[in-house]
Amino acid sequence: MQQLEIYQHNVNTAEYQSLLDEKAGWLRQRFAEFNPPALQIHASEPSHFRLRAEFRLWHEGERCFYAMFEPGNKSKAYEVLDFPIASQLINRLMKELLNAIQPHELLRQKLFQVEFLTTLSGDALITLIYHKPLDHDWIAAAEALQQQLGFPIIGRSRKQKIMLQRDWVNETLHVDGKALHYRQMEGAFTQPNGGINQQMLSWARKQAQTIVAKAGEHDLVELYCGNGNFSVALADCFRKVLATEIAKPSVQSAQINIADNGLDNLIIARLSSEEFVQALRGEREFERLRDVDLNQYDFRTILVDPPRAGLDDESVRQVQAYENIIYISCNPDTLFNNLQVLTQTHEITAFTLFDQFPYTDHAETGVVLTRKTSA
Repeated sequence: MQQLEIYQHNVNTAEYQSLLDEKAGWLRQRFAEFNPPALQIHASEPSHFRLRAEFRLWHEGERCFYAMFEPGNKSKAYEVLDFPIASQLINRLMKELLNAIQPHELLRQKLFQVEFLTTLSGDALITLIYHKPLDHDWIAAAEALQQQLGFPIIGRSRKQKIMLQRDWVNETLHVDGKALHYRQMEGAFTQPNGGINQQMLSWARKQAQTIVAKAGEHDLVELYCGNGNFSVALADCFRKVLATEIAKPSVQSAQINIADNGLDNLIIARLSSEEFVQALRGEREFERLRDVDLNQYDFRTILVDPPRAGLDDESVRQVQAYENIIYISCNPDTLFNNLQVLTQTHEITAFTLFDQFPYTDHAETGVVLTRKTSA
């Protein structure tokens, strides 16, 4: 069998600053027509910044190893020896896991994917995904592996999920001198670059404090809140916060995060953005809002962190109803499209690049929009 080529990463830390400058220049040019203020730039750590990673496991006879594919070509695989964009803990566990399963046929056989989830605070979770049913013998072997590695393991196969200990990690983020505690579920969305996430939360807090200082005390509404990443960090900046999220595992994590951070002014409801708009307009009543009196809220600021598709037309119109908009975007193209409408009634008062994915063209962007006095 032909030996795979070794994966050659494109991480050259000496080039990081010039690549970031190039990305910032592109972003300034892309959004120049909106006449935004000076771009603020939040740089990442040049290496070991990514807290989650997944790899295919390639088998050649009795040997197995991590593999990545050429973009757009699933037939061209490369052997991965290390992964410098991933956390130090992921790199350590990659080697330890491979050494442990290599001589163990039961654990190695038909294992085709490995996923790692780690945190800045040193927690980790390993998911092993198989093309075979997982039985009691596998469980016994995996429990021994779990004890050896010192972190929980999950086994997955078709219509099977075996949780040996837990399916989540605990993260502690340090933001503006505060320790914020988050439970992050396996399979649910979390910010992949923990250092940048801390910077994003600090930035959002500063924007919120500036808004409240000008507008007076009021309430925040957030759409697409995930596990409460932003709403937990912003809760003490506002009188009350109401956030919505449709994914059930994320909502469950968010409820735990509310309790772990001792918050009594934050409610997270499992609703889509469309359903929440219907509730605000009084068009539908939802059992999930049974104990929430929307009339008691003074919403003047909204925070949105939508998926790559951005805000749909109806959500854009709804967002325009608020005096202040904090918009975190993972896709400059959809942000650009949304701003075509939003800037008809609002002006950009903050413009920021968060380098969530160094060495790529990806540009995570934060903007704050304030209603024009003539709008």
